[in-house]
Amino acid sequence: MALFQDKLSLSSTRSSFHSLPRKLSPEPLHRRIAVKKKSRSVCRASWQELAGVLVFSAIPFTAVKAIANSSLGESLRRRLEEKKKEAVENASRFNAKAQKARADSKWYGQERPRWFGPIAYDYPPYLTGELPGDYGFDIAGLGKDRLNFDKYFNFEILHARWAMLAALGALIPEVFDLTGTFHFAEPVWWRVGYSKLQGETLDYLGIPGLHVAGSQGVIVIAICQALLMVGPEYARYCGIEALEPLGIYLPGDINYPGGVLFDPLNLSQDPVAFEDLKVKEIKNGRLAMVAWLGFYAQAAFTGKGPVQNLVDHISDPLHNNLLATLHI
Repeated sequence: MALFQDKLSLSSTRSSFHSLPRKLSPEPLHRRIAVKKKSRSVCRASWQELAGVLVFSAIPFTAVKAIANSSLGESLRRRLEEKKKEAVENASRFNAKAQKARADSKWYGQERPRWFGPIAYDYPPYLTGELPGDYGFDIAGLGKDRLNFDKYFNFEILHARWAMLAALGALIPEVFDLTGTFHFAEPVWWRVGYSKLQGETLDYLGIPGLHVAGSQGVIVIAICQALLMVGPEYARYCGIEALEPLGIYLPGDINYPGGVLFDPLNLSQDPVAFEDLKVKEIKNGRLAMVAWLGFYAQAAFTGKGPVQNLVDHISDPLHNNLLATLHI
């Protein structure tokens, strides 16, 4: 139907054009070039708006650096030095309890569940079950080198957390829109990016006028994203000691820093529960990463969001399923 309407519109345009007087000259070449260049522009805002967006994006990192190099930062560091010895001792005692909890947990050690279950299998000897979510699965041998093994675990848990956050961001707007709780201009996750590629202006949280970088092109948004991530990525590269210039001590490690910033609900207070939470986190994170493969496939084949696909399947499972979508 859309194709028919497009053809009808084109036909109407052609008929209108032929009805015009023949002496009407076409649009000047320089004006057509200007319009073409304007439509391909990656930034439609003025340089003042662009500068404002970039400065706003750089504020977090520059503010942290400014505080660290100020007298306030020096005062915070002195206060930290006074309390750091006691904090380190408390962290050491907690780590000892965590090691004991891990040894007693069914999710760690040699007696942990394996990915083949009760079936006999020659599991890699370097997978000893000391890390959460270790089911002895490494058919590619990526964990043979200990340094690489630790690095890959860091990457996995990092992407798992991003996937869980992203899945939440993809599902919640669509749920709100379908239930009528809150209406967004575009609730489907992939259409938001598509709209941005088409040069449309986006309102954050559906609030009219709240653009920040939403009125900019994708290149400008990418630059803003890079500036916003400078601080966290720099801190991750330097390790958990990167926040000590601000007087913040993190008792954990790079994967589980802990402290007020990364554990505001104090979930790590109980070592036994904390070790189990680590397993639950990596399991749900892996599920979220796999779910995103499903989100991509659904968007490519159906052009709908994941929630709408689920609603369609529940309403008519015989006709709205994978086989029907693939026309098998």
